[in-house]
Amino acid sequence: MGKVLGIFLLLLTVCVVTAVCNPQFLDAYNLENIVRRSSLFGIISIGVAFVIITGGIDLSIGSVVGLVGCITLVLLGAHEQGGREWHWALVLPTVLAISMAIGAVHGLLITKLGLQPFVVTLCGLLVYRGVGRWIADDQTVGFGADYHDPLYDLTNTPIPIPGTDFSMPTAFVVLAILTVAAIVFLRRTVWGRHIFAIGSNERAARYAGVNTHRTKILAYVICSGLAGVAGMLFAFEYKAIQPANHGNFYELYAIAAAVLGGCSLRGGEGSVLGVVIGAATMRVIYNAINLFGIPTQLEFAIIGTVILLGVSADEFVRRHLARRRGLADST
Repeated sequence: MGKVLGIFLLLLTVCVVTAVCNPQFLDAYNLENIVRRSSLFGIISIGVAFVIITGGIDLSIGSVVGLVGCITLVLLGAHEQGGREWHWALVLPTVLAISMAIGAVHGLLITKLGLQPFVVTLCGLLVYRGVGRWIADDQTVGFGADYHDPLYDLTNTPIPIPGTDFSMPTAFVVLAILTVAAIVFLRRTVWGRHIFAIGSNERAARYAGVNTHRTKILAYVICSGLAGVAGMLFAFEYKAIQPANHGNFYELYAIAAAVLGGCSLRGGEGSVLGVVIGAATMRVIYNAINLFGIPTQLEFAIIGTVILLGVSADEFVRRHLARRRGLADST
């Protein structure tokens, strides 16, 4: 809870400072964009948190988002590519199945062949990017200006908030549902407890009767599955995708949000709520950079510095509390 409170205070501080320095931050249009992008990145951040809690890593998330986006747009807008358009009710389960299958492959390679998660997912990053470019023939794919179907319209129709000029993006509703589901899964089910147990001490978890291989595979399936959900939402958000760069660095944003939100790269620690707040903090910082007119070339440098300071402060507090507990126990 302390880590969640810390990242929430950081988010609140950045929001207040940005709003005071530039009142445009509080414009309804700007806030809607922040909420929408925070929700999309929050979804993939929740997914990567499952893997990080087990002590693993997934570097392929951005490429999975790009691949899923290409597949979604090609299937739904295939009439523009000279093919036959798929019905959205077929596209949705097909894309989800593909993304979850990717996670299953990652998990099997890591558990059954004993390959390192870093190597497996780094190779995945390259493979899925290449496949996406091949599917789209390395051309920009997108919907026509007059394209409509129930799924597309639903995801692009914000929910108005009575009495205000603000509308709640559909992506936020999806994030809220996934956040509650993830919290219940990790904290209230035996599978969630197994995920934490593996991250804390995999050998001890195995001796305790936990099927560590199956649990790890499940974590990677969830991670890629949520990347697939976000990939579809990103595709509907942008309406057009360039397969060579769509989703680039998304995995870094997701991992940074998870770490900033309290997930330990050593495994065994993590809070879904903290991860969601971490993703929001990342997007608010990005928005503040634009509002302050800071050169975009410094974007990654500033975000990286803020993350480093936040994680360093968290580690300092953790060590300080550990020393205090040690002194208390010795007395």
